[in-house]
Amino acid sequence: MKVAVLGAGAIGAYVGAALHRAGADVHLIARGPHLAAMRQHGVRVLSPRGDFTARAHATDDPAEVGPVDYVFLGLKANSYAACGPLIEPLLHDGTAVVAAQNGIPWWYFHRHGGPHDGHRVESVDPDGAVSAVLAPERAVGCVVYAATELEDPGVVRHLEGTRFSVGEPDRSVSRRCLALSEAMVAGGLKCPVEPDLRNDIWLKLLGNISFNPISALARATMRQMCLHGGTRKVIETMMTETLAVAEALGCEVGVSIERRLAGAERVGDHRTSTLQDLERGKPLELDVLLAAVVELAEITGVEVPTLRTVHAISDLLALRSAA
Repeated sequence: MKVAVLGAGAIGAYVGAALHRAGADVHLIARGPHLAAMRQHGVRVLSPRGDFTARAHATDDPAEVGPVDYVFLGLKANSYAACGPLIEPLLHDGTAVVAAQNGIPWWYFHRHGGPHDGHRVESVDPDGAVSAVLAPERAVGCVVYAATELEDPGVVRHLEGTRFSVGEPDRSVSRRCLALSEAMVAGGLKCPVEPDLRNDIWLKLLGNISFNPISALARATMRQMCLHGGTRKVIETMMTETLAVAEALGCEVGVSIERRLAGAERVGDHRTSTLQDLERGKPLELDVLLAAVVELAEITGVEVPTLRTVHAISDLLALRSAA
């Protein structure tokens, strides 16, 4: 199995290291000091489950890698439309693109069935720009439940969680998903193949849609948001509205809001990816988290006043931080 990790940051390098440990032919595509460190020392993973180092091939040139069986996409979703020159050298007719993104994916309604089948979500695929680069037929969905941070160049701190749920947009249990799952498990990760990954998408989104923007607005950690009465109430309301949209689209999350909050509180003083991006001056990945759900609320007729309010404020934050 030949795998390219395009965007081998905290999550991408962690997955690449695990697959390399399982014996896969792994190629990490990155840049800057992080790339230099991986070239010299490999990927060093620091984890409560045991530290290890993986010396996979690392490069900034996808043409040096050539076509692969799987591209694990570790880029932020707001970079997808511009990644054509990077991903094209990695593709052959059967290459699967495993999109490990938060929020609503560009392929969400691809082979969805029902009244919205084939609908394009403008917030995540504006004018079809993402679909033009990443054909939905190639997509293998992936919902990440692991928390990692890039502690230093070439050093990934694994905080908690090893689950990477995967699934096909058409709900089939495909060979490519089963093969990927087997390799991930061999590398020490959990990788269930879910017949309807959209339920997992909404489960993960339940936290991301609320904690991520609030953390950026308040500069707060997971534990701090959960323990503060005011933000906890806002987050509960955002989760309630999000569940209503999910249910209108036929999805069942299967976890109560209180349980979701308790799980977030146990994470402790972890900074969300959105807060980390804000602190580092990077673009904020809010369209796939908030704008997309507001858009889906419109097509399903669900009222989401709190989501709209938080989206308006956080969107201004994103614009100002990018200026």
